[in-house]
Parts: sequence; C-alpha cells; structure tokens
Amino acid sequence: MINKILLVDDEKSITSLLDDVLRREGFQNIKKAHNGKDAISQSREYSPDIIILDIMLPDMDGFEVCKQIRQFTYCPILFLSSKNDELDKLLGLVIGGDDYITKPFSPREVVYRIKAQLRRLKYMQIAHQDINSKISIGSLLVDIEANCVYKHDKEIGLTAREYKLLLYLAENANKIISKERLYEQVWGQDSFGSENTMMVHIRHLREKIEDEPSNPRLLVTVKGLGYKLVKKN
Repeated sequence: MINKILLVDDEKSITSLLDDVLRREGFQNIKKAHNGKDAISQSREYSPDIIILDIMLPDMDGFEVCKQIRQFTYCPILFLSSKNDELDKLLGLVIGGDDYITKPFSPREVVYRIKAQLRRLKYMQIAHQDINSKISIGSLLVDIEANCVYKHDKEIGLTAREYKLLLYLAENANKIISKERLYEQVWGQDSFGSENTMMVHIRHLREKIEDEPSNPRLLVTVKGLGYKLVKKN
C-alpha cells in the first residue's frame, strides 16, 4: 500500500525538511500546503492517509482547519506547534487530532509517529475485515464500512477520536474496558496519559449518543474499573 501524506506548514523550510526525511524513509506520495484553505482543499482532493498540520497558519489556525477536515475524513492528524501548553495539546486532541508534536522537533521522531499511526490504521482495517460491517446498540448504528454513526436513523457528527473510542467500545460491548486499555487502543500509546483527556472525550461522546447525557444508559462508568457500552440482548 502506498501511503499518501499531506504536510501543512507556512514555513516552507519545515515542509521541505520533512519531505526529504520522509522520502529517505520510503514515502514518495507526499503533498504540501502552506495555508489553511489549501490544506482543506487538498485534503478533499488528495484524500491523504495522514496529515501533519501546523497550528499557526496565516489565514486560519490549525484547530479550525482540523474541524473542517473532520467533516469529511477520519484520517490521522498530527499537530505541529511551537506551543507547549497543556491546554493547547488537550484542545488539539479533543477537536479530532491524533497526536501533538512540539517545535522544535526531531524529524526522525515525526517519522516514527507517522509510522506508528499508519501501522495502527492498518491493524484496525485488518481487524474490521473479520467483524460485522455494522454494529447496532440500542438507538445507535455504527456503520464501520462507511465510518458513520447513526442515532435514531439520523447521522451524528463525531470527531475521529470519538469515533475510534465508540467503535472500540462497540466492538467490545458489555465488557468493562479499563482506562489504560482504552488509552492504549484508541490513543495508540502504551502508557496512560492525562485522565482529564479521557474524561473530556467520554463526556463529549455521551453528549452525542445519550438521550440524557447526565444520566447515561449506553456509555456507563464502572467505578474503579473503567467504562462499558451497554448492549441489551
């Protein structure tokens, strides 16, 4: 499989550096954009497998670009930023980013993170070939082939992370999944990160799938153990 990569940064020296390093690592299908508008249009036309997205762009910030891209693709998005603030990192992950890399960065680290995301994407695609293409849980229908989620037959908009979180819980319906395992499977990292990050994503997901988010019946917390998506037989 030839992976397509979109590099988005207004500093051409950075996109050129990453382009060189990625090509040396065997990636050849690479496009570049230097502003938010071009990033969005190229994401539509080029359908990249992964996007490296700078936050500080001349026409709009990377967070807004991410929001607009998430309207039509769930491909992994890795943020690049000179900001090392925890709130910025959290915001980037909440709105649909999959990773956050702080400038200055090691090009090899970026390549490693790209490979990790693509590897995870491949594992998920292989795993989904062996399961039902649609999962029904209460009023929810998860269409895995189309990457869509419906509630009462109406499509609901989820961020990439929310979709991955719901999909993993749906594939393991009625099982208690620990926070550590969720972080490993959905965030793709071995160690448990910020608990606040997990709680924010769970809250936002409940707001979209529950009839009464403050009194969840589908996505429940099992105190001291983790979370469970309840599927009644």
